[in-house]
Amino acid sequence: MLVVLAILALFATFAVPQVLKYLGTARSQVARAQINNLVSAVELYFLDTGRYPDATTGLQALFTPPPGVAGWQGPYLKSERGLIDPWGRPYVYRYPGQHGKFDILSLGRDGKPGGTGEDADITSW
Repeated sequence: MLVVLAILALFATFAVPQVLKYLGTARSQVARAQINNLVSAVELYFLDTGRYPDATTGLQALFTPPPGVAGWQGPYLKSERGLIDPWGRPYVYRYPGQHGKFDILSLGRDGKPGGTGEDADITSW
């Protein structure tokens, strides 16, 4: 019985870090895919309304028509869950953007600008 426990402990020592690394990488990949979907939805919003969502309404304009905006034909995403990054925080939307007409980004695992690895920002530019 002790031998089996020792083998399991050895296996866990090597396997757990690899599994955790994979889960972290998967979250970053999901965030990139969600940002691409958000960019497409914002562009559809622009095609329908002739303008981008302003900074006040932000990405919520993809689900709820802002007052005074003609031509809105949304919702532009299937679920409002798409407005939340894999770490549980809302995506940052900037209009006008610093890197394009608008910017969408996730601040990564740490929720702070910059960072490396899983803490790195994931952006639309």
